[in-house]
Amino acid sequence: MSKAVKSKAVVVFSGGQDSTTCLIQAQAQFDEVHAITFDYGQRHVAEIEVAKALTSRLGVASHKIMDVSLLGELAISALTRDAIPVSHELMDNGLPNTFVPGRNILFLTLAGIYAYQLGADTVITGVCETDFSGYPDCRNDFIQAMAKALVLGMDRPLEIRTPLMWLNKAETWALADRYGQLELVRHHTLTCYNGIQGDGCGDCPACHLRSRGLEDYLNHKDAVTEALDSKCPR
Repeated sequence: MSKAVKSKAVVVFSGGQDSTTCLIQAQAQFDEVHAITFDYGQRHVAEIEVAKALTSRLGVASHKIMDVSLLGELAISALTRDAIPVSHELMDNGLPNTFVPGRNILFLTLAGIYAYQLGADTVITGVCETDFSGYPDCRNDFIQAMAKALVLGMDRPLEIRTPLMWLNKAETWALADRYGQLELVRHHTLTCYNGIQGDGCGDCPACHLRSRGLEDYLNHKDAVTEALDSKCPR
């Protein structure tokens, strides 16, 4: 009798709210979950330490940390240059100054190669088009184009899953709560652009989005959960 083939997934993992929620969900859906974290010279190296602690705590099959510091050298952004303060104002091109050009192009390409190496046919990323920071590489059209390019380029089936694509931040909190990990995500992830773990600085754009979503979920839990169930059935 042949042995059943294990389902495997690679999660692009930053240690933030969104990628941690995706990782938690993936562990409930796949036999084997691997995480990959990219060191690109980001503003706060604490992200990588948080990612290490979370993958250890959650017990993933493996956690790969990949040095892609070349991206930090090429991509000028408030997230790669300490001298550029994080701003709520948009740049002249209409994008936030925290946008790192090419980041998700590179991350998904490398995650796809890593999935090929592991024999995994799914890459999971926590990008979102509903409540998002205005980054063009978080849009569904971009993800679909990347998935097609990777399949054509490696001649192997590969799906890029985006569980949060059509969820708002309140529904993302509800998803973490569905798996009993709301407190873990709230207190042990790092989403803040100023590098403060948990509830963060409370002032940067990432913290505003995160805190508004949490408040909405806690104040309207039944309605938000119902909305989540309609978009993401159990």
